[in-house]
Amino acid sequence: EYHEFVSKLLKKKKEVKISHSSLETLAIIAYKQPILRADIEAIRGVQSGQMTRSLIDSGLVKITGHADVLGRPLLYGTTKKFLQHFGLKSIKDLPQAEDKDSDH
Repeated sequence: EYHEFVSKLLKKKKEVKISHSSLETLAIIAYKQPILRADIEAIRGVQSGQMTRSLIDSGLVKITGHADVLGRPLLYGTTKKFLQHFGLKSIKDLPQAEDKDSDH
């Protein structure tokens, strides 16, 4: 008797909601990939382990490998879902920062 209702729930796509801090972390990963969590934290100035895990859980970030340094820490990068979510064909389509000195 609940088939119709349950079917509608299952068909709904989960919309990925991104907080400001998640978006900041995601931008760092997108522009610097492949990147170590330690490097993300150095740029942000705060711990980013939980944020990185939530981005992995949402499918926007993935583990891309291990760095060739002591301890072989994980490297992170973006996924195809990231590209689709932001309407990009490739990572090369990310907007580039404008050179502030170009006006002079």
